Amino acid sequence: MITHPEKVLFPDAGITKGELASYYETIAPVMLPHIIGRPITMERYHRGIGAPGFFQKDVSKGFPEWLERVEVPKHGGVVHHPIVTDTRSLLWLANQNCITPHVWTTRAPNVYQPDICVFDLDPSKEDEPDVLRNAALALRDLLKELGLPSWIKTSGSKGFHIVVPLDGKTSMGEAARFAHRVAALLVKRHPTQLTQEFSKVDRAGRILVDTGRNGYSATFAAAYAVRAKPCAPISAPCTWEEVERGDVHPRTFTLRTMSERVQKVGELWKELLKTKRSLKRPMLRLQSWL
Repeated sequence: MITHPEKVLFPDAGITKGELASYYETIAPVMLPHIIGRPITMERYHRGIGAPGFFQKDVSKGFPEWLERVEVPKHGGVVHHPIVTDTRSLLWLANQNCITPHVWTTRAPNVYQPDICVFDLDPSKEDEPDVLRNAALALRDLLKELGLPSWIKTSGSKGFHIVVPLDGKTSMGEAARFAHRVAALLVKRHPTQLTQEFSKVDRAGRILVDTGRNGYSATFAAAYAVRAKPCAPISAPCTWEEVERGDVHPRTFTLRTMSERVQKVGELWKELLKTKRSLKRPMLRLQSWL
């Protein structure tokens, strides 16, 4: 049961908590396979996106008995992250005014062995779509050189997320080092457009190739997640062909258009779930190139 479904969470579009929950219920069949078992950090907005929200990792009280959690170490203690296992648990998040579930690259119980590697392209400028598109395609092509297939989704914010499926045998540290080295080589090839400098002051207008999503306890917006931005954009899977044509931008799809989108194109990341890759050979190639 959704409490206070009339609460307006997106004042610009009049989108209510009830509409948010309805979206997650509708999208659950394609979203759940990508998030089941992943530790979740909730991005919550009790008063809608017009007021400050907050991130919540730990769920130690006030949760139903049926909700699964995973205990992970932190400095000086532990964190009990909620785990989505079905539509009911996804709706529980929505009922907490959780607009965006942010997920780990690993799944319980194997919280130290990622099954995906994530690259987050974060532009300093939002008015250069061609530069962002070319950066995404350059990253895809580099990964292909390394023998790795990749999938892409809109971030629902400013950039794109590019994901490589892993075999679940790579350690989190190895995946993080691999991603960092890929980014380093990409930046070396395109130094005027791309950077690894996290501080915006040091980016000089370049796109950040952010690989920090692969570290311990780091997260990224889940596939099909709503983002806390005007008009409720979605972090939506798309095709490389759509990106090449310039048909898709970071906020192209919204809560109110996504269901029709899925009906039309289906689940674009279905093959990602079936694909498993080791990083051993790609890492050796990288070492010889850098």
